[in-house]
Amino acid sequence: MFTGIVEELGTVVALVREGGSARLEVRGPLVTADAVHGASIAVNGVCLTVTDEAPSGGTFVVDVMAETLSRSSLGGLEPGSRVNLERAMPADGRFGGHVVQGHVDGVGTVVSREPGDRWERVRVEVPHGLARYLVEKGSVTVDGVSLTVTTVSAPAERPAWFEVGLIPTTLELTTLGRAPVGTLVNLEVDVLAKYVERIAAFGAMERFAAARHEEEL
Repeated sequence: MFTGIVEELGTVVALVREGGSARLEVRGPLVTADAVHGASIAVNGVCLTVTDEAPSGGTFVVDVMAETLSRSSLGGLEPGSRVNLERAMPADGRFGGHVVQGHVDGVGTVVSREPGDRWERVRVEVPHGLARYLVEKGSVTVDGVSLTVTTVSAPAERPAWFEVGLIPTTLELTTLGRAPVGTLVNLEVDVLAKYVERIAAFGAMERFAAARHEEEL
């Protein structure tokens, strides 16, 4: 599990395609300081497993499966690309952001940036199926960064979108500060919203089944 608090801006060293999957090598001296085989590191919000590490060189290697490539923007990376890195949260760690699984729900697009005094308002277009999980003042993960939603589109509006405000620290220390309009970003909605939806759906089905059973008696 992660918290969406980026620890380091890493750099892609190599992305080698292997059939439908890929091997990704990333340089990140901080996150590799204690990296071991099997450790989890979020790369632009995608939870990946370290398969090889080189502490002296500050790089680590991960395998990226076809499912991950199809559901995230990782396939568009190339040598020199900057990426947000975060190690898995230790059990006794401080919870600085919100519950982030590193399981990308979809890919959004940065459609506008409006600079403020020391911050920027950024609008992200989202797949319509994710819009129902986004609420004003709720949490969303954008390329691994835990952010607070400031505004959302109306339910019937197409395309769906949400806006976030980026503070100076986020602008300086994450890729979002350098993401121009048109940039594809990985999105993970609040997992609590998905659980609530699932539980409510099952509850409705059970009530319907119970009502049908009563009618048949």
